[in-house]
Amino acid sequence: MLFPLLCAVALLAGTAVPATGAPPRSQHSAGPSGTVVRTDHGLVRGVSHGSHTTFDGVPYAAPPTGPLRWHAPVAAATWHGVRDATTAAQRCVQMPAPGAGGVLGSEDCLYLNVTVPTAEPAGQKRPVLVWMHGGAFLGGSGSDYDTAQLAVRGDTVVVTVNYRLGIFGYFGHPGLGSAPPFGLADQQAALRWVQANAERFGGDPGRVTLFGESAGALGICAHLTSPTAAGLFQRAVLQSGSCLMSFPRGALGPGTPAYEPFASQRDVQTAGAEAARQLGCSAGGGDEALACLRAQSTDRLATAQLMQAFNRPAFGNGLLPVAPDRALVSGRFHRVPVMQGTNHDEMRMFVGLSLAAFPIRTESDYRARLVDTFGLAAPAVEAEYPLAQHPTPALAWAAVLTDRSLTCTTLAAGRAIAAHAPGLPLYGYEFSDPDAPVLTGLPANPGFPYGAAHGFEMPFLFSSFPTEQPLTGAQRSLSDRMVDYWANFAHTGTPDTPGAPRWPVLRPSSPLAQSVQSLAPGPGGIHPVDAHSAHHCSLWDRLPR
Repeated sequence: MLFPLLCAVALLAGTAVPATGAPPRSQHSAGPSGTVVRTDHGLVRGVSHGSHTTFDGVPYAAPPTGPLRWHAPVAAATWHGVRDATTAAQRCVQMPAPGAGGVLGSEDCLYLNVTVPTAEPAGQKRPVLVWMHGGAFLGGSGSDYDTAQLAVRGDTVVVTVNYRLGIFGYFGHPGLGSAPPFGLADQQAALRWVQANAERFGGDPGRVTLFGESAGALGICAHLTSPTAAGLFQRAVLQSGSCLMSFPRGALGPGTPAYEPFASQRDVQTAGAEAARQLGCSAGGGDEALACLRAQSTDRLATAQLMQAFNRPAFGNGLLPVAPDRALVSGRFHRVPVMQGTNHDEMRMFVGLSLAAFPIRTESDYRARLVDTFGLAAPAVEAEYPLAQHPTPALAWAAVLTDRSLTCTTLAAGRAIAAHAPGLPLYGYEFSDPDAPVLTGLPANPGFPYGAAHGFEMPFLFSSFPTEQPLTGAQRSLSDRMVDYWANFAHTGTPDTPGAPRWPVLRPSSPLAQSVQSLAPGPGGIHPVDAHSAHHCSLWDRLPR
């Protein structure tokens, strides 16, 4: 049961992939109106959409196929003539949602997409926003996100990136030694491409903001603590994922293991040696085993078991010398302005996906889940989250997991940053729309509203994001305000915009009374809130992770 649930999370939480796998941003006709830009590898022709121009499927590294499978990304080949950049490349190999058919994507997938406003910039180069998609390091694609609103309203250049996933992105083996996590190495290669090419698209390589959600935010956490990412970005936005995020045992169902987003190099190598044995590639030395593994077909590797076994980036290598949580807490991170936040009802998405298999209908069900997950600490947790204060047992359980796994760990990560860099611009938010549109594909559970669940801020930042209902007028106004905040952070290093409520700055002088900006539609919907108190973080700060 665990893998289908994780697949659903991968494909719905951060990406909402259409059932066909078709990228939504390429539904435009190309023609002679496309704009030609000379990149450092050759000319590319994009397509104009009036207010903006897109350049899709631009290679930032060579195809990681054949001998380059499980190899750090290498430079793409140059080309002659004008390369068509009017259609997005295939997504990286990934498992589809349960019941949706076979393997999706291609190993030849290291491409990115660029969106540029048509209007001339106001006297200077535009800041660059680089988006890393979510999807549990198992699914997703940069082309799933329509970035027109961020580019045009925000007056920014926006880049979205494909990176290797699952066994193709996070495999380890004794024969590979201390190889980096390949998917994260891909992301850094894309950032190097941005440094080399931003100006060619009217962007400023000295104002690059790395932003991402869920697994994308976890990747940004890794880059914040990675020595090899130094100088590749100047600001960071982490949405629903921090260096301290984790899921306790039982979060995805009774008895399911705890989840830590990063793994030691030794553990990944051990898993890789076992995978090689199962694939019949354990004979001979390391080179022989790797040759055998690289000769395996894509379909033979992209199984549910193998993809799930390798979706945690390894630390203990040049890219990630130590675990990102340890690095952050010890002060080993890049000093760049940071904006990070969570959604008010994060774990309702995960719980909602699992309710058919693991229903939580009664007080007894709720108490059993508390005991399964928290053991001797279950009474203390129940005292803080009494069932009488929640509409249903399932919603009470979701609130417990939201606070334990995402909200309070994100606030703790902010405290660690503030403690080591007290003068660093540091901002927090909480997306709090209780009626946010439900992402397409989530199951309906009577009596279980999703609220502001994991990933539900996506339609407020990205145009045409697939939801079951459109934004209301008040929600469109919130969307405009959020785009302004994200874009202004890219422009200036602060989300504050003229005429809008000011954002509180997280300060180390009062580490527990942390105010973040609550983001909700309607009058007064944007205001500071003490998230630490509202989410019972004093309890979670006392209990071991």
